[in-house]
Amino acid sequence: MAGINNVGQSGLSYIDQLKSLQENKKQSEVTGKQDLKQEDFLSLLTKQLAQQDPFKPVSNEQMIAQMASFATVDGIGKMNNQFESLNSSMTSNQALQASSLVGRDVLVPGAAGVKAAEGGMPAMVKLPQSVDNLMVRIENEMGQLISSFDVGPQLAGDTRVEWDGKDENGNALPAGKYKVKASGLLEGESTEFPVSTYANVNSVLLGKGDGNVLLNLAGFESPVRLAEVLEVGKA
Repeated sequence: MAGINNVGQSGLSYIDQLKSLQENKKQSEVTGKQDLKQEDFLSLLTKQLAQQDPFKPVSNEQMIAQMASFATVDGIGKMNNQFESLNSSMTSNQALQASSLVGRDVLVPGAAGVKAAEGGMPAMVKLPQSVDNLMVRIENEMGQLISSFDVGPQLAGDTRVEWDGKDENGNALPAGKYKVKASGLLEGESTEFPVSTYANVNSVLLGKGDGNVLLNLAGFESPVRLAEVLEVGKA
């Protein structure tokens, strides 16, 4: 006979056996078996107490430590389940709130924007510091320059610019995707600045169990995460 921390020939402690059973159950999840529960713990504990050496019984400290170990593992498991439930609930709430964005314009990072059939296309340029002369270039999807204009001196921060939707000769261009690029002189060197563009929200969908809410934007092939939205236009 052996104590809980010295189980005869097996050489396995109670906690070792508990971990071993837990691992075996996890490996056989395909059979429909669940993880160890409190009943399994009590069953193992009872067997260990029945087999312990009466001349070397387990001490109160060891008993409390083993019970505390199980309680900690069990508590962590329950906490993980609660977090998963909370995450699912928060994702659903986000999707419900994001549904109000359908039909509205949102500002997202990236130089590629979508021009409607009528009018031009706005964009936002982020300047790390003031510039004396901000230049904006408009390119088509092939990267060909179709228009450019001078915005003039601008202060540091977000600067809204708007292309009128026409080429260099004043001809209105068709609807489609265009790129907005901005540059200026910083400390005597020509520098490209980050640009964000506006797009209309077509629909809202949930991510693949990762807690993300995605927006399908008009003219965009891939959805954009709600967390990436920088600004929401007026309804």
